[in-house]
Amino acid sequence: MKSIQDSLVAEIELSYRPAIADKPIIKSCLDASIVIRSFIPESTIALKEHFIVLYLNRAQRVIGGYKVSEGGLTSTVGDLRLIFSVALKSVATSFIVGHNHPSGNLVPSSHDLTLTLKLAEAGRLMGIKLMDHIIVTPTQGEYYSFADNGML
Repeated sequence: MKSIQDSLVAEIELSYRPAIADKPIIKSCLDASIVIRSFIPESTIALKEHFIVLYLNRAQRVIGGYKVSEGGLTSTVGDLRLIFSVALKSVATSFIVGHNHPSGNLVPSSHDLTLTLKLAEAGRLMGIKLMDHIIVTPTQGEYYSFADNGML
């Protein structure tokens, strides 16, 4: 009889090596917008959309950021399974999502709202809280916070 070691099933190995001592603490949506913006190349912020997730520990310290996707002129994909797989692997207790609007328009689209509600609900089920969804534009300092606007 074959053992598991002899089968064609791959072994999954998890590891956790946090190095968070010097990582920022998110105290406001402005803090979150600055960190999210740092993940979006200045050379393409006005060209195409980028979808970023910041993963946080209980003290709201950033564990790390993950670029989920890079899209086209008017959209990008925020894949829930990918977002939560990284959240689970990083042992995050909360997260903040963000993306840019190359057009400079800060108004969330219906897709932005639908995705935010799905992320919040999935997070509630998993015990990983969605703290905010931030939209940034090519103009330095401009952002929209779903939390600050009562949409979370």
